Amino acid sequence: MPIKKKAAPKSATSTTIGNEKKIHLLHQMKRIRAMEEKAYELYTQEKIRGFLHLYDGEEAVAVGVIENLQPKDSIVATYREHGHALIRGVSMDSIMAEMFGKAEGCSGGRGGSMHLYDKATSFFGGSAIVANGLPMAIGVAFAYKRQKNNAIACCFFGEGAVDEGEFHESLNLASLWELPVLFVCENNLYSMGMPFELAEAETNLVRKAESYDLKAERVDGMDVLSVMQASEKAITYVRERQKPFFLECQTYRYRAHSMFDPERYRTKEEVKEWKKRDPITTFTETLKAEGILSEEELKKLQDKVADEVEAAVQFAENGTEEAVEDLARYVYSD
Repeated sequence: MPIKKKAAPKSATSTTIGNEKKIHLLHQMKRIRAMEEKAYELYTQEKIRGFLHLYDGEEAVAVGVIENLQPKDSIVATYREHGHALIRGVSMDSIMAEMFGKAEGCSGGRGGSMHLYDKATSFFGGSAIVANGLPMAIGVAFAYKRQKNNAIACCFFGEGAVDEGEFHESLNLASLWELPVLFVCENNLYSMGMPFELAEAETNLVRKAESYDLKAERVDGMDVLSVMQASEKAITYVRERQKPFFLECQTYRYRAHSMFDPERYRTKEEVKEWKKRDPITTFTETLKAEGILSEEELKKLQDKVADEVEAAVQFAENGTEEAVEDLARYVYSD
């Protein structure tokens, strides 16, 4: 798979965002990375079971988009949703407990890694079904439009969802009904193990979206400031015009599709090349070069993240298993 390198766009975002905000963005990305690395370790110890899809490498997308959303907005995600939930405000404790299958998890231990849900933050969950979130987001956006509350629905999905009928149906309805929904495609170049150009006759996703009369844009998903600028523009458009927007973030996952993936479809050299554009490493170096972040401040940040991860693991370890007599709850209505 050829690596598409793009120069970071020259934007006002880099200069208008304050230093504290920039450090906050770095902190948020580091929180995701550390949590995912720990989840990988815990999975190998069989403390986390079932399916596990990690987000390493794609942190700039979740952070760059969600930081621009308002509390009244909602998020619908895919099964690679740990980072989205964390940045939205779901506690790392409850995310980790959910992955452990504990009752203190955000879904009561019943959802696991792929089904994080939190009503308090309007995080309307991940889904194990490819493209399932798109029609859900359409429903949420339709409700918001009827309620006239100026909220929007933000839907994250991978480029593999473009193969599904729900993608086309959802974009068509969003455009036809003029719904306030932001479609965020995290294009990491592989639908599970299928190279993108072998799955799509038309690989220009902006052109696909525009064919449904949607406003659409592509952005470097490895650059948090670029994503922030593009998503701010997109969110403003959706909120003010009450119309959909399609944002393609070109990014890359460092780990296999899931823990069960033998990863024979790409080379180690390719992954190594993409890591040279790591969103956390490059942003850290930028902040150092600009005199915003010192080595001492960086260490404090890393220690803070490490402490949060350790506390989350302890919380999950000390969590409670659901009582056997409750296992049939929610299966049938009372």
